[in-house]
Amino acid sequence: MPEIAKLTLLAMAFLLIKHALADFFFQSAYQYANKGRYGHPGGLLHSFIHIAMTIPVFLILPSNLSLAAAVLIGEFVLHYHIDWIKEQIITAGGWTPNIAKFWNALGVDQLFHGLTYIAIVAVLIAKPMG
Repeated sequence: MPEIAKLTLLAMAFLLIKHALADFFFQSAYQYANKGRYGHPGGLLHSFIHIAMTIPVFLILPSNLSLAAAVLIGEFVLHYHIDWIKEQIITAGGWTPNIAKFWNALGVDQLFHGLTYIAIVAVLIAKPMG
């Protein structure tokens, strides 16, 4: 297998594992309860935790400082708004975990986060290493 393929798969695995940890293990009730309130520190903190946990991906796919900063800012903005939009939709619909549409919304939310990670890896492998 080509080295870039190995690095790409490793980076994707890392980002998906960090996502599971940040979204399901490290997310506090404070963060979760406030992601639907635009600009609330709880939602901002949640997105910050995500980008802080993304930083080690640059050990797998090295980048210069300006590209790394752009990737982290982009992830922060996207993660925050994906979560906020999902919260708006489930709140407006009155969807709770006992309603299938709640799980559909969560699934789409997770899909968009996964697609964000594909975009991050694509950006990092599209430039020369180092």
